Amino acid sequence: MAPGIIGEQPTGGALPSFSKSDAAPVLYQNVDEESLRRKTEKHLLYYGTSFNKDVICGAKGLYVYTASGHKVLDWTSGQMSCLLGHGHPEIVKTITEHAANLDHLFSGMVSPPVISLADRLCNLLPAGLDKAFFLSTGGESNEAAIKMAKVFTGKFEIVGLGASWHGVTAQALGTQYHFGRKGQGPLMPGMHMLPQPNAYRTIFRKPDGSYDWEAELEYGWKMIDMASCGSLAACIVEPIQSSAGMHVLPAGYLKAMKKHCERRGMLLIVDEAQTGVGRCGDLMAIIHDDVVPDILTLSKTLGNGLPLSAVVTSAKIEKTCKERDFCFYTTHINDPLPAAVGDKVLEIVVRDNLVNQSKELGKILHAGLKRLEGRYGCIGDVRGRGLMAGVEIVADRSTKTPDLDLAKEIGDRAYELGVWANLSSHPSFGGTFRIAPPITITKEQLEFGLTVLEEAFASTPGSQPLY
Repeated sequence: MAPGIIGEQPTGGALPSFSKSDAAPVLYQNVDEESLRRKTEKHLLYYGTSFNKDVICGAKGLYVYTASGHKVLDWTSGQMSCLLGHGHPEIVKTITEHAANLDHLFSGMVSPPVISLADRLCNLLPAGLDKAFFLSTGGESNEAAIKMAKVFTGKFEIVGLGASWHGVTAQALGTQYHFGRKGQGPLMPGMHMLPQPNAYRTIFRKPDGSYDWEAELEYGWKMIDMASCGSLAACIVEPIQSSAGMHVLPAGYLKAMKKHCERRGMLLIVDEAQTGVGRCGDLMAIIHDDVVPDILTLSKTLGNGLPLSAVVTSAKIEKTCKERDFCFYTTHINDPLPAAVGDKVLEIVVRDNLVNQSKELGKILHAGLKRLEGRYGCIGDVRGRGLMAGVEIVADRSTKTPDLDLAKEIGDRAYELGVWANLSSHPSFGGTFRIAPPITITKEQLEFGLTVLEEAFASTPGSQPLY
């Protein structure tokens, strides 16, 4: 039987056979990979990350293909975005039809796909999230949401969570406390940070050792109140902090946050770039938490890899912002082609019951990862919800000392064996594999991926086998 799924202790032996029926895409074949690498080094500008050594020449279904023909199961859905997998035939058809007939318009024009997407999205969301417009990226939608909150409240201070990631535009970056803040001088004024809700590493503990998030949150808001100049406008949060290492907000945290905001006359903005549209076993994470934010932002999963994001809010907020001359007019606002894709994504997710599939397959994923935790001492923590999971690698479980080098070796080995799981690493809060496969994944593909991870741990020195 496949180690890591059911059966005996792992042996580190050969992987079981697995169907490779998906043919490699033919768009780029017989390329000179070495020449492409040289041109990469010579002409591609660094933007904050090093490039993988392989050149990717194809993406189809659940897989990406390298120039050398290596087939890799994509367990991060591209940049956590290809919710339905690469090259989904209905998405391809939608893109093709709209590229030929209705692609881009003057920003003041409206088109059927934009109207349909707004109608479908708002009718799927709780009451109070009744109006939407559509942009290109998550950073852009968060920028718009923050500006909207400032216009509505007439205030300017914005609160974010430690280790958050909201984008790299000015206001989004100002409330982002993970990476990217250095090197540009003063950021936006009035930005404040609450402690990161990190149940694994927090110093806020109850006498029994459990996470005392209530005390941590109260302490954080006390610090904010002392630092504030009296102009608190909004708080922006992610339901699961993905870039920070897949940390799930504790049960009740989002409701408590909404109350803190209401007491201070602030808006609550929830950024569901990665958690939205079924990824976590609910259509939206706010539904799981039974919280209606004042503004909801979506991106990534909504466009299935195309640049599409959304800002959704209430008619009341829209009315006030309109009266106060709110403006976020961009070249690609409400473009018909990406809107048609987003509309098709929502249609497929609901029609094919993919939210429930994410929930049920998520149980298999997390059970498999917990088995790995019981077999390898280098796994300090497993967390997540639905088809969104994090596996944190440490040198020692008692001290929780991060082991970023070992994490990279395990990740490289998994990639070599045929599974790509992104490693989110930071010296302050460790190295964590971020697992978020397309929610169209099959049980067979899921179990194969778990088997590959098992083999990667078993065959990497220093993984601390416990069997």
